[in-house]
This record gives sequence, C-alpha cells and structure tokens, in this order.
Amino acid sequence: MSAIHVTKPALAPLDAFARKLESAWESGVLTHNGPLVRELEARLCDYLALPRLAAVTNGTIALQLAIRALGLRGEIITTPFSWVATASAIVYEGCRPVFVDIDPETLNIDPAQIEARITRHTSAILPVHVFSNPCATGQIGEIAARHRLKVIYDGAHAFNVRLGGQPLALAGDVTALSFHATKLFNTGEGGACVTADPELDARIRRLRFFGHDDARNIVDDGTNGKMTEIHAALGLVNLEFAAPVERKRRSDYAHYLACLGSAPALRFQRIDPEACNHSYLPVIFPDEDSLLAAEQALLAESVVARRYFYPALNTLDRLFPYQPFPVAESISRRILCLPLYFELGIADIERISGIVVDSLARHSSAKRATP
Repeated sequence: MSAIHVTKPALAPLDAFARKLESAWESGVLTHNGPLVRELEARLCDYLALPRLAAVTNGTIALQLAIRALGLRGEIITTPFSWVATASAIVYEGCRPVFVDIDPETLNIDPAQIEARITRHTSAILPVHVFSNPCATGQIGEIAARHRLKVIYDGAHAFNVRLGGQPLALAGDVTALSFHATKLFNTGEGGACVTADPELDARIRRLRFFGHDDARNIVDDGTNGKMTEIHAALGLVNLEFAAPVERKRRSDYAHYLACLGSAPALRFQRIDPEACNHSYLPVIFPDEDSLLAAEQALLAESVVARRYFYPALNTLDRLFPYQPFPVAESISRRILCLPLYFELGIADIERISGIVVDSLARHSSAKRATP
C-alpha cells in the first residue's frame, strides 16, 4: 500500500506545462518580469477580483517586501501560532516580533489582547489567516487606526477567500500570499503581494527587482524577489484547475467532519464555511498523548499526518525570548492536520477517519483503566 501524505500538489497535465514553456524557450526570457509573469499577474487579478498583484519568489519574500515597502521599524505584533516564516520575515527586516495569544476557537490572533501589547515602538500588526480562516479584520483595522499602525496580513493559506463579498486579500495595507507546492493554488515556489494602494504596489515592484525603476536606475533598497517565467508558466496552467480543486476540498472537508463526528472528544476550528477555502483539515485532540497515539496509528497504516503548527513560535527560545502564551501553546500541542488533497479518495478519507476514531477510543479506554 502506497503512503498517503498530508498533502500533494494539485498539478495540471505535464504536457500542458510543457506547451506553456515553449514561448520562454523560444525567446530565451526566463526571468526579469517576463511575459508569463505579467500574464499570470493579470490572470490572477481577474480570478481573485483584485485591482493589482505583484508576483514574487515566495510567500516569505512577500512578507519581507511588505515590511520593507511600508518602511517599518521597531516592533511588529503577530501570532505565535503560525509557521516560523511569519516571525522570521519580521526579524530579517530588522524588526522585532511581539506575540499576542490566539483565540481558542478561530485559532487566529485574539484582537482583544492586541492593544495591551502596543508600545511606543510598535509600527504594525501582522496577523495570520490561519488555515484560511479570516481574522477579525474589522477589529484589527480599528485598533490599527487608533494607534496609527500599519497592517500586513499573512494570507499564505487564504487563496481566493472572500469576506462579506470582498476579496480578503484587500484587507489591511498589504496581504502576502503563498503559492508554495502545498497550497491550494501553486506555482511550485511563489507568492505575491496584494495592496489597494497603487503607489505601494509600485514600490513593491521596485523592491522585488533590486530597487530598479522603469529606466533601470537603482532608486530603492531592493532585493531579488522576482518570480521566474518557469514558475509563472506552472501557475498559469494550474490556475485552469483551481476552481475544481477548491470545490473538491470543500466537499472532502465536509466528508471528514461527518466521519469524525462519532468522536465527541475531537474538536475543530470554528470557521464560516463561506469564508474559508478548506485547504487544510486541522483536528484538535483533547490532549497531546491522544494526538501522539493517533499519529502513530496513522503511520502504522502508511498515513502521514502533520503537527501543524508545532511548536508554538514563542517556545522557540533559540530565536525569541520566551514568554508564555497558554492558548497557542496548548493548541499547538494538540492539533494535527489530516491528509487533504485533490487526488485523495472518499475511501481514503473514511479509512483515515476510522483510524483516528478507533485510536482515540482505545486511548480513552486505556486512560480510564489506569488506576
């Protein structure tokens, strides 16, 4: 039996990708804002209903460019429940991450705790739409306005999410997207910066190309954040299949929840089903021991789940001075993402769910039997 991994890229047919590369092979243009990158940007703007989008190397660079383009210094408030890139992008740009604990239901940064962490050194808030679940953008925007702070959203998971009928990527000053191979839509490696501000967009475009202006003069403190034509070509052919991929994820997510419903000890992230792209299936266990037992039971059946996000970023004491954030630390110890991808079959979902439910029942029985 072949292994089932937590995710697998949704890819267009290889021959379609090869055909899309023909123009690059003929022209010899492989980078430097080539025609395929410009085409992908235009197509994504149409698909996502955005006024503008700047394609970049990856989602981490998108965060760094957003910080640099906004001229941020000092402290940036963010969440300890995310992938390390969220915080390391802040550090790379010479700023200091200041963590705020999360809401135990949404798993996003808790807006009620943000203001207590604002100091005279705070320049921005950088929340994460965790597993594509939209943050409390209205509350965060009000807090930012009161304290004259910028807002950057880490929207790595939130491809094509809408909130109140509007693209979620237009919340805040900039949203950083990721098109990594594990994401709902991918270019292999890639990302984008989205902003409603045309001047800010123009600066991001300069910064991604060493600070060049249109006349190739160096006018800004830039870096190399360009997407290549090869990655753009993959994105263009994959975009043709983004809608059916998202529809199947939504259906598979619902089927998982139905199958796992017989285990009342499990709980799930609170989401608005209409404002989420269902690109992950996070399951919250009652305790870490039951999670580890389920993880081992899955591995014994060649099913690879992932502890995502683990550990909480505030516990990485080699990178950040430790401060306790009990909700994020508790959730990070008890959350497991189950396999969810386009090629996963209904029978696979039912088998995986059965392994988890059975493991939890065995663990619960053993716990009760222990004197």
